[in-house]
Amino acid sequence: MTINLIIFDCDGVLVDSEPLAMRVLITAIAAQGIEITPEIAFRDYLGRSLASVSASLTNSHGVPLGATTLAAMRSELYALYRKELRASPGLPDVLGHLTTPFCVASSSSPERIILSLELTGLLPWFEHNIYSASMVEHGKPAPDLFLHAAAAMRTDPQNCLVIEDSPAGITAARRAGMHVLGYLGGSHVEPGGLRPIVEGLHPDAIFDDMNALPDLVGSLSN
Repeated sequence: MTINLIIFDCDGVLVDSEPLAMRVLITAIAAQGIEITPEIAFRDYLGRSLASVSASLTNSHGVPLGATTLAAMRSELYALYRKELRASPGLPDVLGHLTTPFCVASSSSPERIILSLELTGLLPWFEHNIYSASMVEHGKPAPDLFLHAAAAMRTDPQNCLVIEDSPAGITAARRAGMHVLGYLGGSHVEPGGLRPIVEGLHPDAIFDDMNALPDLVGSLSN
């Protein structure tokens, strides 16, 4: 096996943003007259684009997230990011020890990805290799985004390694024919009850310390 490209998810992997995003999302859904618990929100919406979340709410409750709601959410979330967003522990030092090319492929909008990376000092590592679900027809758990990133980076999917924290993202990586590592070091993992769900999806390995990543990549390439 040869790993020629590492594809990072952004939220919950590069940046510890999921608790902030879920806080805003749950409040917005409640304003629509729908009460959901954090556990359900993490289970059903983690790793998905807002368009996908809106479609899911339409299917389950008959109420989408309207344009006004989405704009308000975006404004509130960006303000929260500027106050509280942090890079995942160990970054960006770990990125400097990777010898394999890497990129980011996220369900977030390009604007949100760039803001997240800029606020956490990670943008210089990724600014020319950023891929968003807005660039493809179907977001995670469909494989479209990861296949788009691989094609843009001119890499065969079977030689790609995805770093993901969400069930939707791990499923998407598998459907794309890629290797995948489950990162469980984010502060959302325990409250979201994600560990047993991720374990049940059987990624190539599970880790919770970014400092372990270079060795994990090396072991998969042997």
